[in-house]
Amino acid sequence: MKHFKYKSLEDLSHDAGSIGASQVQFDSDPAAVTRVLSQPVDVAGFRVGNSMAIHPMEGCDGRLDGAPDELTWRRYERFGRGGAKLIWFEATAVREDGRANSRQLWLHSKTQSEFARLLDATRRAHREEWTRDDDLLIPMQLTHSGRYSFPNRVIAYHNPNIDATTKTPSDQPVISDGELERLEDDYVATAKLAHKVGFRAFDVKVTHGYLLAELMGARDESLLAAQGTPQSRYRGSIENRSRFASNVLRKLRAEFGSDVLLGMRLGCFDSVPYRKNPETSIGEPIPYTTPYRHGFGVDPTDPLQEDIADVLRAIGFFRDAGLQFLNVSLACPYYNPHIGRPFESPDDGNYEQPEHPLLGVDRHFRIAGALQRSFPDLPMVGTGYSWLQAYAANAAAHNLASGAIRFFGYGRGALAYPDFARAILEHGTLEERRVCKTLTYCTYLMRQKNHPLGQFPTGCPPFDKEGYGHIMKEARTIQRATPPKA
Repeated sequence: MKHFKYKSLEDLSHDAGSIGASQVQFDSDPAAVTRVLSQPVDVAGFRVGNSMAIHPMEGCDGRLDGAPDELTWRRYERFGRGGAKLIWFEATAVREDGRANSRQLWLHSKTQSEFARLLDATRRAHREEWTRDDDLLIPMQLTHSGRYSFPNRVIAYHNPNIDATTKTPSDQPVISDGELERLEDDYVATAKLAHKVGFRAFDVKVTHGYLLAELMGARDESLLAAQGTPQSRYRGSIENRSRFASNVLRKLRAEFGSDVLLGMRLGCFDSVPYRKNPETSIGEPIPYTTPYRHGFGVDPTDPLQEDIADVLRAIGFFRDAGLQFLNVSLACPYYNPHIGRPFESPDDGNYEQPEHPLLGVDRHFRIAGALQRSFPDLPMVGTGYSWLQAYAANAAAHNLASGAIRFFGYGRGALAYPDFARAILEHGTLEERRVCKTLTYCTYLMRQKNHPLGQFPTGCPPFDKEGYGHIMKEARTIQRATPPKA
């Protein structure tokens, strides 16, 4: 279903107002857009050169040993030259068995030198285009993929709705407290290698349904006990659920002192899993009961709506543990992608939007704005802009000027348009012919596993044909020749 049909900012703004997306507002003046988004941002004493960020966009294009490969190098060279002053380095596994796919980046002693070269090349490319890089922030995102680990999943608790969606056996053991405590030290060990490489900022990834995000949803102690989950320091109360990430932040601070900045990408609303209606192809929530006893940031009486009380408490704990900047994220791309990334077309075989994408954008802006205003001294990166296409910068300028966020974060859009920041700095507008149209080709490639290395690399075939046109063609050809699974 086509939703984005707007020929002017006025048309888009009118529709936003008419359907109740009241948080989606715009600054129409290109000079003001440039002025607002070119402003530097102070992150715990580090002056980031402008207010534009590139989200941690995984390319699924590393080598089997976890080192960056040719397309990884190409992507970061383009990001470095693009002009954004916050380049959030993609999810990097802290252990081999915590990788989400066979080509996810994994930093260890044998890949360390390649990461050093990649970081240096990114900074060099940025200096060549923008004269300096002492105001460029590149945090490394540290991750364990948990339930989505390849090849063996690790679960934090049993949510029967997610178990059904992911075909997880009800008797699969959950990760123990002892294993979690040891994993905390794996995060620190990987950060020590990254620090030797040259990284001076870290993100403890707590989003997208991965292990740390799933821990945040393990909230009902009586239900956990009924499932046979032992009493745990990491599950139940919000203090317990925040413990792992808080411990890692404290351990990183103890290890590095003030020599590093500590950040987090936090999934602030889980909602429930969705599935494709076989008759309409529209997404619908799988059956659930209320009060809903799972998830993070959800209203137990209506889990399709957010309740950020626990989110606010958790951010307070994280800040006390050393958190200095935050990237606000929503939902899980594996089972409710329309919430995390409002789209125009679903990836192959997935459901159609169950709501107007403007309502999804509004949800992003509403939650991020409430969090940023609650913690005005904690710089936050906003999400949910790509569906707005050429008008994303106008919305970002309004949000920054109103105090609803501190950084304009661009994800899929940066794959299509890696130098979007240059266009904003020079013209205050984005070129319509270059912006992401949220057709989810990038997600399609990410989901394709019939590759000699077990994973197709992902990028933007429509707007980066040189890099990904032939890859898309190969993936389609193999998919058509592969018999469907029984």
